Order: sequence, then C-alpha cells, then structure tokens
Amino acid sequence: MARTTVRIPTPLRSFAGGRAEIAVESPTVGEAVRQLVEAHPGLRRHLLSTDGSLRNFVSLFVNDQDIRTLERDATPLKDGDVVVIVPAIAGGAPAGARAPPLPSRGPLGIAPEPPFSPEELRRYSRHLLLPEVGVAGQRALRRAKVLLVGTGGLGAPAALYLAAAGVGTLGLVDFDAVELSNLQRQVLYATGDVGHPKLAAARARLEGLNPGTTIVPHEERLEASNALDVLRGYDVVVDGTDNFPTRYLVNDACVLLGKPNVYGSIYRFEGQVSVFDARRGPCYRCLYAEPPPPELVPSCAEAGVLGVLPGVVGTLQATEAIKLLVGIGEPLIGRLLLYDASAMQFRELKLAKNPGCVLCSPTATQKGLIDYPAFCGVGPTAPVAGVPEITPEELKAELTGADPPMLVDVREPEELAISHLDGAVAIPKGELPERVDELTRARSVVVFCRSGGRSADAVETLLELGFQNVRSLRGGINAWAERIDPTLPVY
Repeated sequence: MARTTVRIPTPLRSFAGGRAEIAVESPTVGEAVRQLVEAHPGLRRHLLSTDGSLRNFVSLFVNDQDIRTLERDATPLKDGDVVVIVPAIAGGAPAGARAPPLPSRGPLGIAPEPPFSPEELRRYSRHLLLPEVGVAGQRALRRAKVLLVGTGGLGAPAALYLAAAGVGTLGLVDFDAVELSNLQRQVLYATGDVGHPKLAAARARLEGLNPGTTIVPHEERLEASNALDVLRGYDVVVDGTDNFPTRYLVNDACVLLGKPNVYGSIYRFEGQVSVFDARRGPCYRCLYAEPPPPELVPSCAEAGVLGVLPGVVGTLQATEAIKLLVGIGEPLIGRLLLYDASAMQFRELKLAKNPGCVLCSPTATQKGLIDYPAFCGVGPTAPVAGVPEITPEELKAELTGADPPMLVDVREPEELAISHLDGAVAIPKGELPERVDELTRARSVVVFCRSGGRSADAVETLLELGFQNVRSLRGGINAWAERIDPTLPVY
C-alpha cells in the first residue's frame, strides 16, 4: 500500500473536518477516493455520482498530472504521491510560443500607425525599456482589443492594469450597480459610486487613469443570443464572471470564434487561473465537462471571499492577456495555476485536451451556443422544483399566532454573527441530513438562509426525508430585514 496525501480544496474542507490534507494508504486513485468518502461521508455527493464514478465537475491530479491522461481511477499510487482535488469554482504552450498575429490593419498587413507622442513615451517608458516589449510590443498593445466579461472582483483589477498597460480598446460587459459590499474587493470603485451603474463608474475611472484607452461599455447581460456578436470584435477575452452559466457561455463562444479565453475564478481563499485556447490546447469543458449542481457551490455572497484574493487573480489574468497580445513568455495554455492565499502557495497542474470534448475535439457534437441556464440547472429555464415558500409578511403573522412554526437557520456560523432571528435553530445546510433529529415533525417548519437559495434546497431535503409541513422563507433573512425588521443588517 502506498502512503499518499490527498489535498482538500477550500470548498470541500468543511466536509472533511476542516482539514487541508488527509493521508491515506491506497494502491490506486480510485481506492484513495473511496477511503476518503468512507471516512468523510459529506464528501461523497461532491466527488462521486450515484453509480460511484467520479463526477464530471471535479478533476483529480496525481502530483501535476490529470488522471484522465493516465489510467483514470486505476492510476497507481506510490509513497509520497500527492492527489490534488480540483473542483469547479463559483476557476502550456511550448516555451517561447508567441500569440497568433493580430488581424491585418493595413495594406500588406502593415498598420499605418502614428508614432508615440512624448507623453506616451514617458507613460510607457518602463515597458519600452523591456527588450521583450519595446516599441513594437507597446504598439501591439495600442492596437489590441480586449473584452472583460464582468467588472467585479476579477474584472476590476484586470481592467485597471490593462488600461494602465496601454491596451487600445477595452470592452466592458456588466449590467449591475455598485453596492457597498463590492468595495471590500472591487478596487475600481469608490464610496461615491454606490448606487450608480458599474460601467459608468468604471469608464470614468479608467479614462482618468489612461485617456489613451478607449472604453467600450456593453451594458447588457451576456447571453447565447448576443455573445458571438459581442465577442467577435475582440482579440482576447478575459473571463471575470462569477457564475457557471456565463462561464460556459464565454468558453463556448471563444471556442467557436477561435479566441483565447483568460480564465480566473475565486472562492474564499483560493483562486484558479488558466488560458483556454482550443486552437493550441484545452478549453474549459476539457477540464470540467459539466457544471456542479447549483446547491453544491455557494456564491461569494454566501461563502465570503478574502478581499485581496480577486486582486491577485485578476492581476494574473491581466498578465496573461498582455503576454498573449505582445507575444512574449509562456502563456498558461495547458496549465492550471492554483493559488492558496491562506498558505501563500502556488501550484501548477498540467491540463490536456480532452479527445472526446463535445465542443473542441475532432468529434465535437456541439456546433453552436446552447441554453446555459438550463445546462447549469439555474434560472427560469431550469426545471421548477415547486418548493413550498412563505413570505416575510406571512411568517410574521404566523409567529404571533397560537401555533408558531419552528425556525431553522441553515446559514454558516460566520453568518450568524452578522444577523439572526431569535429562537431559530442553527443547522448549516451541509449538516442537515445528519442533524435532522433535532427538528420536530409535530410543528410546521420554516427554513431560511441569506436570500432563499440554500433554504429551498434544505426544504427539498426535508421533504425527501418525510417532513410534511415545511417551507422556505422567500428572500431569506435579507428580505426579512428589508421588509419586517430594518434593524437587522443586510449583507
């Protein structure tokens, strides 16, 4: 038996007793996973399908090799090997490889460009001194068109550095307004921007940083109906999204258009960065063939995120975009960079193109964009679960009645320190199946969380366990705070 270390990523540590590493003795990867889920049953649904096979939204690596390029579950282990679990979160070309040339912009492919002004020479002097960049590289940046999908935690630092670097055209896709909770990490915005559209605030900040960069706002939700048209006019796409439907949409559109996709994702203290370019390596679907169920991956609003983490990851994305545009260094094509801020560690894993990928392989079956909310099991096109709900107003009336319902708070302990409802029983959603005996079947039960998503999942679990009169609080405790008790903070 080989003694092996299994590294548990942040999203799964709560199901493994909070541990970052677990030692197992196993001859193969499959047996190591079996031992892991037997010791920590909460990991089972995150790692294994009902038939016992590894789920498609989880990748396993032995040291830095994807087991799909080895012997999959039967991959043998030896003493000292490290098995790394890489779940989908909220996530190399040969040395010296250069980016494909930018489209021709003049006769014989030569762009008639004006010389740099004295002000530009001063502004970009530190780039011009680099032999790898120089005047030619800076001109390539000035010609370049980069699209940032999302101007939040990842997009904010990426936008700042791309504009500062002298990217000629920077497209921004977003439709949200600035919220106070954004300011902890979205460094593109200031307190005075709260309540204003993000794109307006971002445009003003970026134009103030570098008037030579043209900002093109796309104040719309990126969807299958418009994605190809929006992405078509850009050289590089930077993925700053925070949800799986848009992430798969961006990947698929980039593959279909033949554009590099600079990927980044964050969760609590961990981040992932890669460059997906199906012309030269794998795409996002090669890494994660399908998304995890929505209830298994909480958003940053539910799980939290260290404020500086997206700054690091977004800056790495900007670095990769600049390398692609100038044609320098070794881009993260075929490589996945993992960053753990809590341990201050970087780890690089090798990615391989999936020969059976539905999108980018020679046998691809997907030829266009699809319904991404339905594919990811979210949104109005997803199957309706029919979970019973109760409004804050209805709950207030019942709590003052003769037979008030039992309140069950399925949020995490950290959230209870922000706000709580008196008398509620606190059971984190992940612990509910094991602690169901703490609930009574004699009274009606109302389950709540921050905004209603986790409580709906918890109600489904309770209904499957035989509970009859159980409902989810529509809008969660935030809706209660806004409509019933304004003394409670909204987060």
